[in-house]
Amino acid sequence: MTDFDDAAAVEARRLLRGTGTATLATLDVAGGGPYASLVQVATDLAGRPLLLLSGLARHTANLIADPRVSLLFDGTAGLAERLTGPRLSLQGGIARIDKSGAGAERFLRRHPGAAGYVGFGDFALYQVEPAEAHLVAGFGRIVAIAAAELLAPVADPLAEAEEGIVAHMNDDHADALDLYATRLLGRSGRGWRMTGIDGEGIDLALAGETARLAFPRRIADAADARAVLVELVGEAQSRGATAD
Repeated sequence: MTDFDDAAAVEARRLLRGTGTATLATLDVAGGGPYASLVQVATDLAGRPLLLLSGLARHTANLIADPRVSLLFDGTAGLAERLTGPRLSLQGGIARIDKSGAGAERFLRRHPGAAGYVGFGDFALYQVEPAEAHLVAGFGRIVAIAAAELLAPVADPLAEAEEGIVAHMNDDHADALDLYATRLLGRSGRGWRMTGIDGEGIDLALAGETARLAFPRRIADAADARAVLVELVGEAQSRGATAD
């Protein structure tokens, strides 16, 4: 079975990649009970969550003492009946990673406001290694997902090309990004930016709002990515301006 045959894993990765914030649960060092807090989140190319955390925060003291964490990704915003929408609970271990690597670049593209404090000595970048996840996609649609199914199953074909593609699209094809957001995803506003691209889709952001556009197929390389991005522009143009 491929990842695209597994609808639950695809939906789980869409939530992981498309949600800009999550609820982080740690074990409180003071009393040993659960402690929940809101954090900004991005992902690496495989889909592992990335968090930029201050060493002064209570949740950071908690996870240093016990690296077991859980993250809740909420995809129910805008629904009249929130419990009919998708949400993903992810459990795993968290560890500090190099703040000068590709993970930090992905995080800052998703959250440019963090550029003002990423260089502070008390801030560190953390990566969550999933152990399992629990997807609730509406009433009666509940499934457990193993880590091997949750993460992208192959090395991403755009690992070397991502930065260049993102810069090119933001600098030269801003109109295409707005078309993706407004006509294919039903979002509003102008000035959408691409924050990431991987083998399954692209990540977009505008003024703190995030969006995920899935590709119609898994791409093979940078040339294939260009072809799919052009196809998506054509599809968006064919839908007219109804969502603008």
